[in-house]
Amino acid sequence: MDETPGRLTAKPSWLITQLAVHARRLVFDGFAAAGARGYHYRILAALHEFGPASQAELGRRCRIDRSDVVAAVNELAEQGFAVRAPDPDHGRRNRVTLTDDGLRQLRRMDGVLDQVQDDLLKPLSVEDRQTLTRLLGRVLAQYEPE
Repeated sequence: MDETPGRLTAKPSWLITQLAVHARRLVFDGFAAAGARGYHYRILAALHEFGPASQAELGRRCRIDRSDVVAAVNELAEQGFAVRAPDPDHGRRNRVTLTDDGLRQLRRMDGVLDQVQDDLLKPLSVEDRQTLTRLLGRVLAQYEPE
């Protein structure tokens, strides 16, 4: 195998980018095996944590484009994981609610993501994983909208 130039491997941005490729593949493959997608997880997690929400709220919370939210909610509703109904407080808006089957799917997907974390971070101890997560969160926080 060809060696990678040291000036690249010494840059955290390069390492994060390379690792992100592997993380995305592991998540995609794990969710595909569970008959799901990443957007599904984001939406189900938001519904579980925050309760029923409009599609616009879901898009903002989950950082998903409006048209992708509509498609993902359609898929979740077809699978019985979410219910979309008119919002009684706002006639032109739909409200999306998590179903019991949706909660079971969310828990399955949590298991998939737990396994992905284990596979991705296999060389690290529990303490190192916690430190990495804390540091990445701190770096990411500077880019979060206020």
